[in-house]
Formats: sequence, structure tokens, C-alpha cells
Amino acid sequence: MQRVIIIIIIKSENVRKTFHGLTLIFPKSAESESLASKYAYDEWLVSRFLEYVPRVEDFLSKMERLPTQYIRVNTLKTSRQELENRLRSKGFELRNTIMPEVLAVNKAPLATGATTEYLLGLYYIQDLGSCLAVDALGVAEGQAVLDVAAAPGGKTTFIAQKMNNTGSIIALEPNGRRARSMSFNIMRCGVYNTSIFRMDGLQASKFEMKFDRVLLDAPCSCEGVIAKDITRKTSHTPQDVDYCSRMQDKLIEIAARCVKPSGILLYSTCSFAPEENEMVIDRLLQKSGNITVEPVRHGSRGGLTKFGDWTFDHQLKNALRLYPHIDDTTGFFIARLRVN
Repeated sequence: MQRVIIIIIIKSENVRKTFHGLTLIFPKSAESESLASKYAYDEWLVSRFLEYVPRVEDFLSKMERLPTQYIRVNTLKTSRQELENRLRSKGFELRNTIMPEVLAVNKAPLATGATTEYLLGLYYIQDLGSCLAVDALGVAEGQAVLDVAAAPGGKTTFIAQKMNNTGSIIALEPNGRRARSMSFNIMRCGVYNTSIFRMDGLQASKFEMKFDRVLLDAPCSCEGVIAKDITRKTSHTPQDVDYCSRMQDKLIEIAARCVKPSGILLYSTCSFAPEENEMVIDRLLQKSGNITVEPVRHGSRGGLTKFGDWTFDHQLKNALRLYPHIDDTTGFFIARLRVN
């Protein structure tokens, strides 16, 4: 079947914007063309960054460098002090972060994925932003947790760690290869309160049960990790954003129905696109009168309450945006939702 893209032009007195499906495109400007040329991006993407990213040129410059590497201490198997001692004896230079379980790697004499400590499961290579998402979920021992899009398992194993291997975690992954890879990570980290189901998150309601905590780290267009994959500067398209946003709408509605009364749904992406973040939450709030957005304790940049001609629910200011040049993480969006 041939795909049809509907383009709607909305005119006002001073501005014109174009929608590719759900994706908002802004007119070219001298600044967007100059920055796109300097940093080798498609112009449509830079023109959008100019609408909501603070200090855009600092942002684009930071994305030219590989992001800081972080490791998360697996306290199921070791302590932070013991791991630091072991790695420093091998020549690693580490520094503390805002999370006690997470260390930044300033210098590594060998690949962090090739050490004995890594193979023993004493740590997990995981971005600080990803760890902050799990922290915002706020799990406790003995709870029932659903991880809707779980592979490769970084967040799942951190949840198990925070629960001290108590309670139960159901982790969903439809791809067989990724599910097998995840099972290796779970075994390596000494996690035994988790069951992996080869199942699409859209089928989560088949469990016919409610969970204390639900994590939806939604499949996304991955704008936040361009620094790791520079091909996304030009291969990324508005249609990617549109496709992901529509899928995220479906997933978050199902995920919300799986939460116990007064439980928490944590929504996150590694995308900067408002269509994949604030717009998804805003549409959910419009449909559901029993959901509130709670503040996230770390980070300084709240969610957007306006983008282009769109105005979002004021509660979106309680969400969190992580930017590489401000937070020294990959790009991340985190929203903590209380289902009343």
C-alpha cells in the first residue's frame, strides 16, 4: 500500500508552520541554515532545536563529542567502594555523580565492557539519564513492577537492584534475539526476581493484573543519542517522529491501564522531540481524568508547556528534560505519572 503524507499549512500573521503527520516543521531562518551547515544536520531538525533547546550552539557542539560514559554499581553483588578500589587498581579514573550508584568514567585503560568486573556483573554500563528514570520510578521492596519495553535490561536490572531482588518484575520484549541478550544481562547481574516475556507491550493487558509500578521507556526516534550515531543527523526524518509518536500513544494508554490505583507510571524516551514527549503525555491527560504529573527530583529543566502553536497541560512543567550540554547525559525525557 502506498503511504500518503498529508501536509497541512497553518498561516498566521507572522509565522508559518508545517505538519508532517504529527511532526511540526518550522520555516528556515538564517540561523538554522548556518548551524545546520556548520554541524552537518538536516535543516528541519536544527530549526526545531532552536524552538526549545537552551543555548543551541553549545548543544550542537557538545553533540559532536562522545558522551560521558557512566557505570552503575550493581549493589546486588558489590559495594561502590569495593568496585572503585578494584577499577582504580587497574588504572581507571572515576568520579561521583548525583546518584550514589552511578560513577562517571574519566579514564579507562581498557574497554569498560571487557573487564573481569563487568563480566562478573559488578557493574552495568548505563547512562546517567537512564538511571535517573529508574530513580524517578520510586520502587520499593516487595512491589510488583511491569517493564513494558525492557531490552536490553539496564533499567530492569537497576529496578531489581533497588528492590533488593524482592517482589516481582515482569519484563516484556517482543524480539527473540533482544530477549536472549536481556536474559544474559539479568543472569550476569545476579537478578532472580524477574521474568522475561517475549511479548509486545501492546499486549500487556493480557496479564489481567495491576502493578505498583509500570515503566514505559518507549521506543523512540533516538534524537538524544545522535552523539553516538552521527548518521542520525541526516537519516532522521519527520516521518520517524510521527511513527514513534503514534506508537507511544498506544503504548502509554495500555501501560496506564496496568497501574494499580495510586500507583506510578514512569514514561521516558531518549528523544528531544516534543511530539514523542510532552504531546504524548498531554494527550493522555486529556483522555484520563485520574492522572497527575508529579515532580522529578533531579535535573533543572522541566518539560515544555508550549511548542509552536501548541499549549500543553501546565502539569508538564513537572516532567524533566535532560540535555547533553547542561546535564552531561545523553538526551532524555522523564515524566512521573500518578494514576489515581
